Amino acid sequence: MSFPRMIRVRQSFDATRVNDIPGEVERQLATLSLGKTVRPGQTVAITAGSRGIANIATIIKAACDHVRKLGAKPIIVPAMGSHGGGTAEGQRQIIEGYGVTEAFTGAEIRASMETVIVDTTPQGIPVHFDKHAFNCDHVLVVGRVKPHTGFVGPVESGLHKMMLIGLGKHEGAKIYHRAILDFSFLEIIRAVADVVLRKCRIVAGLAIVENAYDETGMIAAVSPSQFFERESELLTQARAWLPKLPFASVQLLIIDQIGKNISGTGMDTNVIGRKYNDHAATEHDDVSVKRIFVRGLTEATHGNATGIGIAEFTNTRTINQVDRKITAINCLTGGHPTAAMLPIAFDTDQGVIAAALPTLGLVEPTKAKVVHISNTLHLSEVLVSEAYLPELQQRSDLSILSGPTEMDFDTDGNLRPVFAGH
Repeated sequence: MSFPRMIRVRQSFDATRVNDIPGEVERQLATLSLGKTVRPGQTVAITAGSRGIANIATIIKAACDHVRKLGAKPIIVPAMGSHGGGTAEGQRQIIEGYGVTEAFTGAEIRASMETVIVDTTPQGIPVHFDKHAFNCDHVLVVGRVKPHTGFVGPVESGLHKMMLIGLGKHEGAKIYHRAILDFSFLEIIRAVADVVLRKCRIVAGLAIVENAYDETGMIAAVSPSQFFERESELLTQARAWLPKLPFASVQLLIIDQIGKNISGTGMDTNVIGRKYNDHAATEHDDVSVKRIFVRGLTEATHGNATGIGIAEFTNTRTINQVDRKITAINCLTGGHPTAAMLPIAFDTDQGVIAAALPTLGLVEPTKAKVVHISNTLHLSEVLVSEAYLPELQQRSDLSILSGPTEMDFDTDGNLRPVFAGH
């Protein structure tokens, strides 16, 4: 079978960026005058999540430095639901893998899966909160604000989610994801956040918004009374900065890597148009992708292949990378069991593509609309098939770097990644 020829393309996105990360964290936190609340000698829990957030170690270290300037003691708490296999050691390893270590930050890490039930919501839901965070005098919630991969609302993934799922740990994540099947996402988020803000001594939030180049675009310190309003505003900005595929209609999307450090669903469903349905675009999606081929997992995901079930095709190498237990725990906790299902797999990428192209319809294989990306976070440089050339030539935001050339397979019949080294 003849395959489409590919063109290397660069996309132009808004490049707003914070250049002085420690300085901006300090400036933002200083606006809240936390010294009026945080007393010398007190402890402040600082959350560290499971996402691969740009500059996260530097951001958390700067937050620790600010707490120390107040004469208080920062304590880093891994804040994630079921990631790391739902174990304290696994969660500690995740944040240390991002550079959030005691040596770098100068702060003690206290990891535990134990929670305290602090109250019950009006819906009858017990509110779980990390034991170590609850035992501290104050809690500083650090998290990235961005569109959620499954839920829709004025707040989606950000400070609120960190209070619910991150600090709720495995037990909280399980009950909240179950509750969302009976109540709306917004109802649960508002109800649980109200309890946490009243009962758990949240002193501030530190919200991060990234630009389309996976860089820190904005850092915002938020007072507890402004969490909902400010996060709603930041979500609007995050959505505007979200990286996008170069074209809204794709017949075959090839993704080099998925992983929890990339997205909660391994690949961002907002980017690939699978937010509302695992295997087809809906009228609510901005992008329509017919088939997805996942080529591998990131090293930082530690075998967690959550989201692999959204793809229709993969290769044997990827299947062998999957930690079935860790993936199952995460997908069951999140109420998304289909995300752990395994796609059709072939030994070589060449075999996968040869099987996938005939499933696109009557289009000739060489004329198929194919897009090849590194992952859903890094979309500034991608490969697109020759079928896009007429449209490509009309787009001022897209630049042709090279091609068209034949698909680049190695001697084993596997594609070379978009970026060398991935």
